[in-house]
Amino acid sequence: MTSGYRGSWYFGWNIVAAATVLTLLTVGMRMGVGPFFLPMAQDLGLSRSLLSGIIAIGMLCYGLAMPIAGMLVARCSTRFVLLLGTAIVVLSSIWAVNAETTFGFFMSFGVLLSVGLGFTSPVALTPVLTRWFTRRRGMALFFLSTGSMAGIAVMTPVLTFAIEATNWQTALMGFAGIFTVITVPVACFVIRDQAPENADLTAEQIARKPATTRTANAPSLTFRQATRSAPFWQITAGLFACGFSMNLLGTHGIPMLMDHGFDAKTSSLGIGLIGLVAIFSTLVLGRISDTLPRRKILAAIYLIRGLGFFALLIVGAHWELYLTAAIGGIVWAGSIAMSSAILADIYGVRLVGVLYGCAYLGHQVGAMISSWLGGWGFEAFGTHWVAFGSAGAILLIAAAVSMRLPAQNAMLMPAPKPAL
Repeated sequence: MTSGYRGSWYFGWNIVAAATVLTLLTVGMRMGVGPFFLPMAQDLGLSRSLLSGIIAIGMLCYGLAMPIAGMLVARCSTRFVLLLGTAIVVLSSIWAVNAETTFGFFMSFGVLLSVGLGFTSPVALTPVLTRWFTRRRGMALFFLSTGSMAGIAVMTPVLTFAIEATNWQTALMGFAGIFTVITVPVACFVIRDQAPENADLTAEQIARKPATTRTANAPSLTFRQATRSAPFWQITAGLFACGFSMNLLGTHGIPMLMDHGFDAKTSSLGIGLIGLVAIFSTLVLGRISDTLPRRKILAAIYLIRGLGFFALLIVGAHWELYLTAAIGGIVWAGSIAMSSAILADIYGVRLVGVLYGCAYLGHQVGAMISSWLGGWGFEAFGTHWVAFGSAGAILLIAAAVSMRLPAQNAMLMPAPKPAL
């Protein structure tokens, strides 16, 4: 394949659109488990701490599945991984709604559903997008992150209303059915691993390429060298803060707001507003990410998000909640897109899939800890300040760490061997 253009339309954008929808469903379920939390706890007779622990282990399994997904994409294909993940999601959902023991629920909803969603997560889709996009890579990856935010904006209120209208079992099976109907055709007819030789470069850029560029598609570092370099761990630390905060909000945001006096619908709309605003802010952030230094954008994202967590703890009126959610939504979608783009800039597209999967494990370790801390902290101290205050502080630290990342398009080279 020499060109991905059909007339003036680039086929890569079809893949972006499909990947965005899949991410909406995947992240919307795994990171937006809040609507299920209280109904499951009441129906199954589980304490908040125990259910938080199950969800926490699930978040870890979600993260552990991602490096495996990255390796399977490289060895098999994106299509294979998506179809395998879909089958696991369906089977685990059937098991979860019929589970008669706490262990069965833990294995189905906590472990297997997380693995299935991990196989259909943005990590499985990032490599194909980085191959299809060079000139507009930042924009493409930002749209993928928009799917995550749309998952919060759409799935949180939809699942809340579905559970209130029926029950959590019906809502979960309905999700599994819709997920299958969308994912299977996308995997079979839209996703293409083989990208054009020059991706989305213009004719002028292709003509200049041999004389003026040193491509990032041929990284000089091995996987082992990359994982021992400082930028990899700086990005991983930032993703830890991202996962800690995102999952804390997705799992305990609604219960926290309800404990502070808001009703269920207002709480879900407040959390959903964050994702809704993020959808539109992506259009701006995606454009500037291909022009301004990405590390500075990433630092600003973590800074504003951290301040937003402190604000959520003190809001008392509806308008204060909606204003805080709207401001937080402006930067909510950017950290994952920026992190994956920076990884591709530094280490090249050959390594980005497995490196992103490994770095994203830090995201899920943070998600696991916050899932547990949100429930335990409230039961032990009677306040949400322990968990949500920790999220704000960690995000501020991540902002400082991100400023120490290399400049955009800086390629790390192996250290020269000393002369004998």
